[in-house]
Amino acid sequence: MPATAAQAQPGILDTLAPLGRSLTFSLGSRSNAHNLQAALTRLRDMFAADWGVVGFGAPLVHALDQHVAGLRPFPALEGQGCAAPSTQQAMWILLRGSERSSLFERTAQLVELLGDALVLEDALDTFRYRDYRDLTGYEDGTENPKDAAAIAAALVAEGIGRQGSSFVAVQRWIHDLTRFRGFPAAQRDASIGRRIADNEEIEDAPESAHVKRAAQESFTPEAYMVRHSMPWDNGLQQGTEFIAYGESSDRFENVLRRMLGHEDNIVDALFSFSRPVTGGYYWCPPLRDGHLDLSNIGV
Repeated sequence: MPATAAQAQPGILDTLAPLGRSLTFSLGSRSNAHNLQAALTRLRDMFAADWGVVGFGAPLVHALDQHVAGLRPFPALEGQGCAAPSTQQAMWILLRGSERSSLFERTAQLVELLGDALVLEDALDTFRYRDYRDLTGYEDGTENPKDAAAIAAALVAEGIGRQGSSFVAVQRWIHDLTRFRGFPAAQRDASIGRRIADNEEIEDAPESAHVKRAAQESFTPEAYMVRHSMPWDNGLQQGTEFIAYGESSDRFENVLRRMLGHEDNIVDALFSFSRPVTGGYYWCPPLRDGHLDLSNIGV
């Protein structure tokens, strides 16, 4: 395994787990630098690499009076008739597992361990749907880079306390599946830009097709990311927890701006039946000796 990949949190490059739990934490009532350092030290010592992925937001890094090059708050962006809000939090953790008992137990452990330094604000259970499909029925992550290309796309290549780290964008999208299923089959395919029957790209799909809006190879520089989006459903609403890892946040942001029509006033057809309701950027530190390497934020 290349050195950079060996230093990364394994959940960044591993295939999707059957189940996940997406957690966001805000700064607590006693979130001074001393208490935060103590809480993060406990997190570093307890959090096992196979539990999932940990990411730190700009509010946490600033509260520690530290700086991570390339880390910034998620921007609130708008397009014609659509928007991508910012709900930036201090920390994000994606727990990965194969059964809900461990996710429940680990969530409780984390809440107790972090105390009043970092407070759980939101928790969303996610799952792998059929053979890696979105709840619309279309395959997800088809264009993900593989092997060496995935390492180059997702991980920071060098730097003490940085090599093997990653920047992740997390957005929760709510799908209107009733509306989507009401589209004629040809319109559903055209909205995505692929045929659901065989997952093949539609060459003459409209420019608003999601595949064309988000074509990672069409950006300069190319905007390849490792995307590990996971569906969610609470019985009343459903959608996808969009999760994309990159060696910088620029890759994701360039794609999002095009989806919103900033380049050419063409809005991604995804917005015709889905909308993002959260948005956050987080820096996922590397590992050292099997534990989170927090030296880059002074812990």
